Amino acid sequence: MGRELVTERAQLLLKSLIQRYIREGQPVGSRSLLEESRLSISPATVRSVMSDLEDLGLVSSPHTSAGRIPTTQGYRLFVDSLITMQPITAQAIQSLETELDPDKSPTELVHTASQLLSTITSQAGLVTMPRPEKLSLRQIEFLPLSGNRVLVILVINEREVQNRIVHTSRQYSDIELQQATTAINQRFAGRSLSSIRQGIVMAMQQDKESIDHYMQATLDLASKAFDTEDARQDADYVVAGENQLVSATAAEDMERLKSLFSAFEQKKDILELVDRSINAEGAQIFIGDEAGYDVLGSFSVVTAPYKTGHDNLGILAVIGPTRMAYEEVIPIVNITAQMLSQALKKS
Repeated sequence: MGRELVTERAQLLLKSLIQRYIREGQPVGSRSLLEESRLSISPATVRSVMSDLEDLGLVSSPHTSAGRIPTTQGYRLFVDSLITMQPITAQAIQSLETELDPDKSPTELVHTASQLLSTITSQAGLVTMPRPEKLSLRQIEFLPLSGNRVLVILVINEREVQNRIVHTSRQYSDIELQQATTAINQRFAGRSLSSIRQGIVMAMQQDKESIDHYMQATLDLASKAFDTEDARQDADYVVAGENQLVSATAAEDMERLKSLFSAFEQKKDILELVDRSINAEGAQIFIGDEAGYDVLGSFSVVTAPYKTGHDNLGILAVIGPTRMAYEEVIPIVNITAQMLSQALKKS
């Protein structure tokens, strides 16, 4: 729906209706809309304009009320053409500057950003973990533990240290573990984790007879160490503030909210949605059924990519009812993405 198809007066009334509906959550009647817009026109004129907007599919009339509410198309016209972005509060800026500390690891920064988005916007905050191809191995070390267990120490992207325990089919000697440490560092240091996994799989698929005992043991250990990486990415993304959605969701949408929580756990649809934003510049807004998933029919998603240099590492997002305060949420999503990017670059 193009803005040029809606008169200037109708645009002002639509903007006033959406702003009031976002604040109060109730269908807006003609007299309330006249009060909100402060236009010098009669209630009858307002009703006539509302009828035109309804014919255009920008507002609808719930059966229980003479007032009107915005449709997905109405919200879309609002965020694309009519919205007045609100300045970010000094308190929000201070929280972002304080909490997005470059001394934190990338994983800690992602968790912090998710919580900040939720706290500042009173919606759910979601941040994807940095994409595996952007995580590079600096160093690996294998250390013996009791039984058939080995401690793996990974240094990722210069500063992030991850420790994990792998269970092996036999005990490895100190010498074997030292040899494996040297071999993997020489062969794979500086490469992305995803390419390392692929390289190990390819090496293990080579003719078994051409791989000596020492190299076979090294590949077995490395395979277990880097397979565990997929399990560690149980957090393809981090979500904070689901409870905020409960309090903000209308009673008639509670069943859909339960489905949304299930989608958070299953991840597939949510990841597909945020992946559609990974190469975008600035905020992307998916309103209700625009996202293409039934589970999001009553909710909106505002996303923005975070990056280091020119490489987009992941996405952060705010998820809330379609009746969210877009003029406040969009700037917060944008500034949080910028400040997370800065913190990751410094770290």
